Amino acid sequence: MTISERTPAAAEGPAVRASLDAETGIGRIVLDNPSQRNALSTAVMRSVTDALRAFAADPHVRVVVITAIGPVFSAGHDLSEMIDRTVDDERIVFDACTELMETVQRIPQPVIASVPGPAVAAGCQLVAACDLAVTSSTAVFGTPGVRIGLFCSTPMVAVTRAVGRKRAMQMLLTGETIDAHTAADWGLINEVVGPDELDARTEALASTISASSPLTLRIGKEAFYRQIDLPQHEAYELMGETMATNAVTCDAQEGMSAFLDKRTPQWTGR
Repeated sequence: MTISERTPAAAEGPAVRASLDAETGIGRIVLDNPSQRNALSTAVMRSVTDALRAFAADPHVRVVVITAIGPVFSAGHDLSEMIDRTVDDERIVFDACTELMETVQRIPQPVIASVPGPAVAAGCQLVAACDLAVTSSTAVFGTPGVRIGLFCSTPMVAVTRAVGRKRAMQMLLTGETIDAHTAADWGLINEVVGPDELDARTEALASTISASSPLTLRIGKEAFYRQIDLPQHEAYELMGETMATNAVTCDAQEGMSAFLDKRTPQWTGR
């Protein structure tokens, strides 16, 4: 079932297609303009953000997958819309980018990047912002802005949080790409699979996640991002309270009882 399908005008960039598999609860957002290397124009970023928000509001959606058509996941921002513009015009681009990346982490469902090919600059940022990422072994990742005089400052936010300071600085200062296995070793990617295995492995991962209580997933995802940058003691205090309130929900009580009774839990989302 398609919940959102929007095709920006040709001058604005590629189509963004969003659909929901009602059987599995897996929502998909597809970047579909391979001829433009799936560039993230302002219109495209807004379309992806709109699709994410639509999924967030749909109780049937358990997991969201972001992927792309063609050999490139995304080459980053559409540079053609950044030439001969004012500072205010440029701010519009990066405000849309920030809104997209924050929405990925704010929606209650886990978001998986399924990466068929190179993801660079804002494309790499989008992968880093997702909760999980699976990639084809043919993909590469990079933040090459330094080579064109535009330092990848917004990608730096997500990439640094995924790979750490020294590795992020290496990517940012050299502009060199890293291969898929290095990306996995550095923590940017969860898994590397053969190109022919990407869809199946992404589906399997999404299906595993979607089998859990949607309420529990929402609680857990929100809690993860709330505690990640806190001092340890504050994080423990906040997460202790989170677990206590989680434990008395209907789904947690059902899950624990089902475990003790050796039966499959029946989730109600409450």
